[in-house]
Amino acid sequence: MSTYSIRDLEQLSGIKAHTLRIWEQRYAILAPERTDTNIRTYGDEDLKRVLTISLLKDHGYKISEIAKLSPEESTREVLKISEKQLTYPDQIHALTITMLDLNEERFEKIISANVLQFGFENTMIHIVYPFLNRIGTLWVTGSIGPAQEHFITNLIRQKIIVAIDSLGSKQQANSKKYMLFLPEGEFHEISLLFATYIIRSRSNKVIYLGQSLPFNELAFAYTLHQPDYIFTVLTSVPSNHEVQPFVNRLAVAFPQSQILLTGYQVVGQDIISPDNTHIINQISELMGIAAN
Repeated sequence: MSTYSIRDLEQLSGIKAHTLRIWEQRYAILAPERTDTNIRTYGDEDLKRVLTISLLKDHGYKISEIAKLSPEESTREVLKISEKQLTYPDQIHALTITMLDLNEERFEKIISANVLQFGFENTMIHIVYPFLNRIGTLWVTGSIGPAQEHFITNLIRQKIIVAIDSLGSKQQANSKKYMLFLPEGEFHEISLLFATYIIRSRSNKVIYLGQSLPFNELAFAYTLHQPDYIFTVLTSVPSNHEVQPFVNRLAVAFPQSQILLTGYQVVGQDIISPDNTHIINQISELMGIAAN
């Protein structure tokens, strides 16, 4: 079981810690344990309870009414809202609860309803990506375990692959050619897959080389295909002091291609971009490039 501080609950739910303490005392809605130094700690059920309260409260429920609901009743109310009131924050809350419960059926319902309402791209940009940022926070703080993180990211990965397959062939005679890869040791594939969807949906050709590709294999594929663009996501590798040399190496090795870079290691960092490289700060930038 994961443990959370009251500040974790505040950050994840948007409900102030002071308010949570009042509700805890007045309505006994949370059941914290205490450390040897008398500091409150909260568990998975407490986090789900707070997320549920936040969602229900935003839809007009009074805290006194919510406190009377059993966990099962609260879950039913959340499901009703997530199926009928398709707003982005509500869906992110609902997905978080789904991840904590390892509930694939509920994930399918939430994603399907949102894709039907907003379309696949908007669902990814406005719901899935903010949700993944939340997962990142939970992961860094040790608030979720590998099973929960693997469970939800694999479901999202499957959805993107199905969406890519549904595109069919939209290439035209003048289609641009994009080569996509992750550097050796990099396995965070979701952003690369979604980039594939964006690029292919705009009638471009994609050579998808996937995760953890050795540089010499990238060079081999480049020789065969001579792509117009090379796209990669630098999330955890190379390490900080190796990012600039890696960027420089890409620029020198593939001078005839435009190098597109994104990810935590380059966005907002002091990276000097050679003439044939461009750092993608927002997904909208990639959408604009792929549309030209």
